[in-house]
This record gives sequence, C-alpha cells and structure tokens, in this order.
Amino acid sequence: MTVFVQFHLLTTYGPSNPNRDDMGRPKQAVIGGETRLRHSSQSIKRALRESAFFAENLAGHMGVRTKRLYGKLVEHLVKNGIKEAVAHKTAEEVAGIFGKLESAGKESGDKLATTLAFISPEEQKLAYELAESAAAGEKLPKDKDLKNRVLRNADGAVDVAMFGRMLASDADFNRDAAVQVAHAFTTHRSIEQEDWFSAVDDLNKADETGAAHIGETGFGSGVFYHYVCVNVDLLIENLAGDKELAVKALEALAKGLAQATPSGKQNSFAHHPRAHYILAERGEQAPRDLSGAFFKAVEGKDLLGESVTKLEATREAIDRAYGPCWEAEAKLHVGHDDGATLEEIAAFAGEAARGA
Repeated sequence: MTVFVQFHLLTTYGPSNPNRDDMGRPKQAVIGGETRLRHSSQSIKRALRESAFFAENLAGHMGVRTKRLYGKLVEHLVKNGIKEAVAHKTAEEVAGIFGKLESAGKESGDKLATTLAFISPEEQKLAYELAESAAAGEKLPKDKDLKNRVLRNADGAVDVAMFGRMLASDADFNRDAAVQVAHAFTTHRSIEQEDWFSAVDDLNKADETGAAHIGETGFGSGVFYHYVCVNVDLLIENLAGDKELAVKALEALAKGLAQATPSGKQNSFAHHPRAHYILAERGEQAPRDLSGAFFKAVEGKDLLGESVTKLEATREAIDRAYGPCWEAEAKLHVGHDDGATLEEIAAFAGEAARGA
C-alpha cells in the first residue's frame, strides 16, 4: 500500500501582495460565492525551491529549470579551448536532447529552448561530459540512444522528484510529481485593496509643492488555508530508492511550508509570516483535502480561531463518514502548549520515508 503524508496549514498574512496577476494585483478566486485572495501552487513551489531549507539541507540534490543550457555548454567548451564553431555545433546537438531550440536573436548567435527544461544535477553532469566528448571528435549516437546517454527516469534531484517534469521532446523521461500542491486561499471573504502613494523630490524644497511621482498598488490580507499531499513511495522511487534523501526532502518540505512564501512586493510590505497552525497526517488511506471546511466563508472577529475550529470539525466529520483517513498525526498550534514544534513536525514527516 502507498504511504501518504498530508499537510494542512493556516497562515496569516498582513497587508501584502506575494503573488500577483498579470495586472500586478493580488490573485483572487471565487469560492462558495465569496471573493477570496489566492496564492498559486506554482508560486508556492517556487518559494519552496528557493527557500533556505531546500538550499541548505538539499545542496547538490537540486535541479535547475532553464532554457539556456545551449549557451552554458558553448561557454564551457570555449573556456576549455574548443573552437567556437565546434562548440556551437556540439552544444546544439547536446542541448537538443532536452527540447527544441530556437534562435535568441540574429546578432547574439545564442539559442534558447522553446520550453523550460527541468534538469537534474546528474543530467547536467552527463550533458557536459557528452559535449566534451563530442567536441573532442567522438561520434555520437542518434535519437533514443543519444537521449539515453543523458536523460534519467530517477535520480537525486529532489525538486524534480517532488514536483515532476514534462519533457515535450520525449515523454519516456517525464517524471510524475510525488508532491501535490494546492492553491492557498483565504478562509474568509477577502478582496483586493488599493494603496495610493506618492514620492517627494528631496531637492525640491521651495519652488513647487506636491509630489514628484504618484502611483498605486494592490494588496490584501487574511488567513490562508493550504493543503499539500505527498506520495512517499513515489518520492522514493523518483529518488532512485534513496530513502535517506527522501527523509531529508520531507523534512525540508515541512519546514519550508511553514515559513517559505512567495516574495512578490516583499520590499514594500515585508511579509514574513509563519504558519499559525499545521496538521500533518500520515497513513495508507486515500488522501483528502479539507478545503470544504471553508466553502462557507468564515465570519466573525476571530477569523484565525474560527478557521481552526472549522478545519478540525470538517476533518472529524469526514473521518466519521469514511473511517479514519490517517494512522498518525502531528499538530503545531502556536499558543497551545500541547502542540508539536516545527522540528517535531519535520521529524514526523521524515519518518514516513524511513518506514516505507
């Protein structure tokens, strides 16, 4: 049976705009007929990958998402004494393994992939080695055999193992995501507000009055519910069976979820929230989110307290109807002495990989 770890978080954001739409406004969603603020799953995954918990605890095990492998290969080969013409030809052949290339501009001579490729550290290493061999005169195999020299179905790239990847050029090397990340949304009605601001010219003391610049920016605030589900068995499989690395990955994920945040407009609003409430569940039962707790928007003066109450009541009701949906739990609840610490939440999540 598959082991799942599920996270349910409630995090309070003061006035801020961490995740913007195409107009620069806070992202929103209508849920249960009420407008809510929203953070996209894509922005949350990016925040996790960029967090100190991933950078420090998973150093050497993080992939890179890029369109620019061609240019890096050219730079590497030229630096090692390969003629530019040969370097460009070789880089095109090797970078093309990850997807179709197109010109970045007539003058630059550079080429970019048409889609972002998620490349693991092992694949990067193999790509550079292959390019060096080809530049030295080795005849490379064609098509599938060439891709098999570089591409991998499983390796030590934690972020690729967690969040998956799609290679348009070869679906055989796609990676199914072991971590499902929901969009976070406010548990209560919350709409965008406007901040009208002005700036004064420091050297204009007497000649004119008024502002040298005026503008406006959107922001919002609220209690956000966030749900994440981890397929532990798939995570280990995607990491080529390395359980200890899966343990580190789960621990980093738990810590990142509690503290990492999308960074939009951070200098303007200084949002650095930490989850007020984390419920972690572990077991072989089919996963289920608890977003239904908030389809009827929370109301009242204590939005955070009411959100916790509604979440736990919904969980109890689902368990009563379907049977227990978890075998073990750990709960962090700021201000409650009987709750776990973040270190204990992380250890609880990591234990799922050790026992898998």
